[in-house]
Amino acid sequence: MRVRYNAPVTLTLALLSAAVLGYDQIFGSTLVSAYFTAPPFLDGGGALPWVRLFTHVIGHASWAHLVSNFSFILLIGPVLEEKYGSGIVLLMTIVTAGVTGLLNGLFVHAGLLGASGVAFMLILLSSFTNIRARELPLTFLLVVILYLVREFVAALSPDSVSQLTHIAGGLCGGIFGFLFARREPPASVRGTGTASGPSARPASPPAGNPPWDDASGSNRLG
Repeated sequence: MRVRYNAPVTLTLALLSAAVLGYDQIFGSTLVSAYFTAPPFLDGGGALPWVRLFTHVIGHASWAHLVSNFSFILLIGPVLEEKYGSGIVLLMTIVTAGVTGLLNGLFVHAGLLGASGVAFMLILLSSFTNIRARELPLTFLLVVILYLVREFVAALSPDSVSQLTHIAGGLCGGIFGFLFARREPPASVRGTGTASGPSARPASPPAGNPPWDDASGSNRLG
């Protein structure tokens, strides 16, 4: 039996995030704040601030922050990479990182770090796993109610968590679902099974609490 690197985008993001945080904590460096935190203002300053709009999803404030995000990403990511392909999931992750970093810089004016925007994107996208032509999945509507509405309510209370990042990530997942969801053929075409077995579809992951971290600090935690 051999171990398979089954979800390269999900696993690489998780391992890289853990390595960056571990390096900072072991050596007392400022790697996360210097290179993996989205800047609070978009005021130029060379290419690095623009790069950090995307790399902030790798930086995390603590192990609890990292685990809260990747417990969702590691659960959902491999299923979606199997369905859409790693290349498409990588594109979705990059776009989500850029959108959340840009919106944070434009409207929040605080540093942003963490992959919760990606986690929310995957959560919303997973609700489209069984989408069919001209049908809006009930799972999608339930996820919107459970997660996005909760974030709007939570945004009314001041804390160090970036609800804007969660909402923006979820909206990205919903848009990606409509754009990339593979339409299934009608039941009469799918049939009931073949010699290799009945058709299988990836199952949507169980619902759970959204990625959270209640650590305090001047940066917003995504």
